[in-house]
Formats: sequence, C-alpha cells, structure tokens
Amino acid sequence: MDKIKIENLEVFAKHGVFPEENVLGQKFLVSATLYTDTRRAGKTDDLTASIHYGEVSQFIDAYLKRHTFKLIERAAESLAEELLLHTEHLQKVELEVKKPWAPVGLPLEYVSVKIERQWHTAYIALGSNMGEKQQYLDGAVKALDAWEGCRVEKTSSWLVTPPYGVTDQDDFLNGCLELKTLLTPEELLEALHEIEQEAGRERIIHWGPRTLDLDIIFYDDLIMGTDTLCIPHVEVQKRDFVLKPLHEIAPYKHHPGNGKTVREMLEEVMSSL
Repeated sequence: MDKIKIENLEVFAKHGVFPEENVLGQKFLVSATLYTDTRRAGKTDDLTASIHYGEVSQFIDAYLKRHTFKLIERAAESLAEELLLHTEHLQKVELEVKKPWAPVGLPLEYVSVKIERQWHTAYIALGSNMGEKQQYLDGAVKALDAWEGCRVEKTSSWLVTPPYGVTDQDDFLNGCLELKTLLTPEELLEALHEIEQEAGRERIIHWGPRTLDLDIIFYDDLIMGTDTLCIPHVEVQKRDFVLKPLHEIAPYKHHPGNGKTVREMLEEVMSSL
C-alpha cells in the first residue's frame, strides 16, 4: 500500500492532565502516515483520486484545537478514528502525537504516543427463527451500518434453512454481510451482542430458538481463539447455511486456517450431504 507522510505538524492545543495545561496550552507535534492507493492519481494527475494532505493537515489542526483531552493517548485515538471516518481513500493511518514540554520535572526532548489504526473487513453471519424473522435480520443490518466505526458493504439474500443442532424448532432465515469496521474483534463481538439483546435474544438453550443470532465468521485474515471468541468461526466449513449466503458476496475469500475458498468449502459440504 502506498503512503503519504505529514511530519511534525505544529499544533497549539490544550491537552494535559493538569488544569493549567487545559488553560494555557502548548505546542504539540503531529506526524501522520496515510496509507492509500496512489496509482490512479499518479497516472492521471487528479487530486481527487488521492488524499489532499493540505486538507488533512488543516483537519488535524482544527480537531486538536477544538477538543481538550487529558491524555495524548486519547488525543491520538480520537484523531485517528476521525481521520479514518472522514478522509476519502484513507485505508490505514499511523499517527504520532509528540508533547515537547511534558511536565515531568526532568529534561527531555519530548514524550509521544504512536498508534496504528485501519479499516478491517469482517464477515458476519445472521440468523433468526422466531417471530418476524426478516424484520430482525433487516434491523440488524441497519443497526450495524449505523454503529460508530462500522459500514455494511454487501448483504446476501435471505435463505430459509432447517434448524442446526437442536432440530425440534422452526426453520431459520439466514444470511451474511460484509462489514468494514474500525472495531477490534472483541469490540465487534460486544456490538453484536448488544444488537442481539435489543432484538430480545435470550441465551437459554444452546443452538435453541432465537430472535437474532450474529456471528463473526472472518475478520481480515486473523486467526485467534479465546474463551469467548474464535476467529474464523470454528464450524464455518461445516455449515451450508453460512457458506451459501457467504458465497453470494465473497466466493473467493480464503479461510486463513485451511487456505480453502468459500466456494471450495461449500462444494465440499454439498457433496457430503
């Protein structure tokens, strides 16, 4: 990925733990590396095909002057998120906020916080087999698209499937969506659980009836496992009701563990039925 760099932009702002810092203010130095694809701009000489670093510099200056934070960690985090949300073509940002006169009572050049944030691509499976099933699924799509730091890019059609696990229950309506997100996997899981709860989801019977079921299938090419979250979803390669709608929107997405595409996994599942 190509990079556009802004080095040591001087901003006079009022961030700090001590009250006098919030009143008097001081100089901060901000450096940003903007990750984007400059190919089209490089071939056409068209500024709209790239990132306007002058406008980004003005945005950084205005944002840090308009807000007051106790910690430069908070200043960096908030600024990175705002840049990703509001800068066209920006896919990833490395941001360093330097505080030259940090009040530590010792001589130093500066204290700084450096972070890296980016858009991630997640695939979410949706299911419902209680009440107004399509209404629950449509509502979940809207809720995710409206969630701060999330953008729904693609949605599959809804598929009627027999229940999985506990079979003595109503048929499910299933689907998948592609999500661009700034959330970490854990934060995304919390968001999904909150949306489920708002839809009246009750976790009483494992694989039992539910108004809304939201699962993270893939998150970039991440492989992780904790007590509460496994990515990729541990049973994605076995579930035709996940693979069928996922195939509609991402047939060539590779499983980072087994290396197979969604299409290949779906073909294997269908041949075994």
